Amino acid sequence: MQYTNLGRTALDVSRLCLGTMNFGGWTTEDDSFAIMDRSLELGFNFFDTANVYGGKAGKGATETIVGRWFAAEPTRRDQVVLATKVYGSMGDGRNDGKLSARHIVQACHASLERLQTDYIDVYQMHHVHRQAPWEEIWQAMDTLIRQGKVLYVGSSNFAAWNIMQANEFARRQGMLGLVSEQSLYNLNARMIELELVPACRNQGVGILPWAPLSSGLLGGIIEKTEQGRRAHATTQKRLEEQRETLVAYEGFCRDLGEKPADVALAWLLHNDVVTAPIIGPRTMEQLESCMRSLELELSDETLGRLDTIFPGPGGQAPEAYAW
Repeated sequence: MQYTNLGRTALDVSRLCLGTMNFGGWTTEDDSFAIMDRSLELGFNFFDTANVYGGKAGKGATETIVGRWFAAEPTRRDQVVLATKVYGSMGDGRNDGKLSARHIVQACHASLERLQTDYIDVYQMHHVHRQAPWEEIWQAMDTLIRQGKVLYVGSSNFAAWNIMQANEFARRQGMLGLVSEQSLYNLNARMIELELVPACRNQGVGILPWAPLSSGLLGGIIEKTEQGRRAHATTQKRLEEQRETLVAYEGFCRDLGEKPADVALAWLLHNDVVTAPIIGPRTMEQLESCMRSLELELSDETLGRLDTIFPGPGGQAPEAYAW
């Protein structure tokens, strides 16, 4: 495993982050425990979850599984940089979701209970709440930080101007502000290169790409169309819409002698603003297979070819569209 700092902080995290969204929904508790055990053995020290995760097992189920894993062997908690999220509705009440101070504090307490821990390393806003003033949000986060329940604050699905606005207000309050941003980012989804990537680089905010394999499209889908989520109708529709591009991509990966998933992850890891792609394994095999990406170095020629196959937005704004 390789390690780096989380954004501009001194916190060391693994270059791959274990995403737990499948736990409870697609992956049984026993299998989830085995995946977390093996993750520690492989050197993962960065785990990501969210209060709304759980799938068919219900909201909160994933945090509960992670909490039971911590409780089974208390030394595990000290080995893990734990990230979870707040925003999604956790009940039927009018204040059971989003980013009011009330919900932030209540949701944090509930996550701590489910996770069976005294503190959350990185507490992330799962989405921007445009009606919530930053004064209110940072007051709630500051309360949790002062109580020792939260150490760092991150965001997810924010726009560039949300990052700048949030951090400017935090600075005026003498706070560290946002240190990480989870965004949809992969070879097949490069829109954040227009403004979010430059903003995060400027602010020292580490990017944690979610769906780094584009929900399976970049994992060798042409040859694996009947397995797991790849068989889902939505995925099949996306496959047909992008078949020509994906055939070219998988053919190029064969020429390189590398698996498509490894190339996709290595492409993200070469970006200096990316702290750690979030790997969401459904099975042990999927966890084990991602390790090759850490060793894979992509040449300038390879990077250029990938840009040809997946052109992206053309760079950062405004040059990408104005000049």
